[in-house]
Amino acid sequence: MHLPPRPHFSLLSRYLRPQRVRMILLAALLFGSIGLQLLAPQVLRHFIDAAQSTALLDTLAGAALWFIALGIAGNLTTGLAAYVGEDVAWTATNRLRADLAAHCLRLDMTFHKDHTAGEMIERIDGDVTALSNFFSQFVVRVLGTFALLIGVLVLMFVEDWRIGLAMTAYAGLALLVLRWAKDRAVPYFKAARQAAADLSSFWEERLSGLEDIRSSGATDYVMRLMYALMRALFQKNLRAALMGRILFASAIVLFSLGNAIAIGVGGWLLGLGALTLGGVYLIFDYTGLLSSNLRIITEQLDDLQRASAGIERVTELMQRRSRIEDAPDAIALAPANTPPALEFRAVSFAYDAAGGDDAFALKDVSFTLPAGRVLGLLGRTGSGKTTLSRLLFRFYDPTEGVILLDGMDIRRMKLADLRRRIAIVTQDVQLFQASVRDNLTFFDRRIPDTRIVETLNDLGLGDWLASLPDGLDTELQSGSGSLSAGEAQLLAFARAFLQSPGLVILDEASSRLDPATERRVERAVDELLRGRTAIIIAHRLATVQRADDILILENGRLREFGPRRALMARPDSRFSQLLRIGLQAGGVLSEVTA
Repeated sequence: MHLPPRPHFSLLSRYLRPQRVRMILLAALLFGSIGLQLLAPQVLRHFIDAAQSTALLDTLAGAALWFIALGIAGNLTTGLAAYVGEDVAWTATNRLRADLAAHCLRLDMTFHKDHTAGEMIERIDGDVTALSNFFSQFVVRVLGTFALLIGVLVLMFVEDWRIGLAMTAYAGLALLVLRWAKDRAVPYFKAARQAAADLSSFWEERLSGLEDIRSSGATDYVMRLMYALMRALFQKNLRAALMGRILFASAIVLFSLGNAIAIGVGGWLLGLGALTLGGVYLIFDYTGLLSSNLRIITEQLDDLQRASAGIERVTELMQRRSRIEDAPDAIALAPANTPPALEFRAVSFAYDAAGGDDAFALKDVSFTLPAGRVLGLLGRTGSGKTTLSRLLFRFYDPTEGVILLDGMDIRRMKLADLRRRIAIVTQDVQLFQASVRDNLTFFDRRIPDTRIVETLNDLGLGDWLASLPDGLDTELQSGSGSLSAGEAQLLAFARAFLQSPGLVILDEASSRLDPATERRVERAVDELLRGRTAIIIAHRLATVQRADDILILENGRLREFGPRRALMARPDSRFSQLLRIGLQAGGVLSEVTA
């Protein structure tokens, strides 16, 4: 596979352009190092020719001191160039990681369903890490080495056109062979990178379900899968390494050929009197310099193979476009605390549009929820309740129909403004490894600490906050393992309060609380719903009693919709049937509506 150079240099340009000053310094150090490397053999040539001509000892000593000084200066310059190059590389790759992470966060939910978190970590971190050498060493050593090779060949032509012509032919042959070997190995390194991503994805999924794996006795099965993935990774890395060694083997042959050419042509020209002994040494030294820098190119092309695979995967990821984006004429909405009216107008949605009618999670759903009213949403598992809430946030767009918020199609609103007006509280609370403050505000520094503390006190978490060693600065662990289920759920309510949304979605958010904790949050829930439009995905009778209207979904279709009291008064309504079943089951609707 031949990967064209355009993606390489496009990536270099994009992430090195902001570092112009350091790149200028790097170029100065680079060309300074090249000049010193080219000058040192000239001093040695002068020393040898002067020694043959019985020059004064002072002349020889001066040449020796110059050679030592050039060696020290060359090493210092090369070291500084490597330091600046590494600084440039890590600055560029960290920016690339940030851009990739932000890009992935903007991609739609369909993309994230198809790619696991483990795979994305490998794509964002693993692939980019493989590019760090591309950003630093490629510039410092490969491009610099090419400049050095040109300088060596020019000086050889100055000495004698015949030796210049011979070594130019040798260098051209070497580069052609090395390029051929590089192109042969790129697909193997790309396959190795994908195998590493597959293994990372496997472990991310299995570790997150560790309790289920152990309880179901599936440990041996998981280990067999792991061995299979590790075997695939080993085999693909082995193939990539073997193909990469083609470069090394080719280099050994080429370097031996170069030395043979230098010795043969130099000895021939010495016999003709066209070169002095110092000139022959100069040619041999420059040939060694040529060969050593071809070796550097070989090593860098070996890394470039990995970079090429990484660049292709990074470019492919960056070219992915979200299906959910702001429309070109999207309207920016001013902040508003007023409750919005909500309308679903003939909304249908399928996660897989090619699956036919059976694939629709929602089909021809229409209802209107006036501003400030609470909707109780009921339905069995798979009836479309979660899908309905996802459509409201525009995680997906309807396959058919429109969703209106205050009479405006939500697809005409800017995504950030839409999502700022809606808050959801679910049973599953995700905490981040960050401070209590950042977990509650989602890293929004505009929310003052006084408001956060007031909200926690209103929810009965004042004593809990006071018990923390660093207050709002106390670090929480990711997941929810560092808190009890009740504390985590109450923090989720606090998030919704701090967002001040006009529309609230509660997915039976108090179902995980013990009775004592649930009583503490009842008053907060009433306060959260007051003056807001709300949707409550209900599983229990107590929650349903808060609703003004009831909507029942069955198999993705609207089975029943209307005012709660009116439906309760009709014995033949589906809602009345559910209430009777729920009362017989002790007030729990989960058996029939979950």
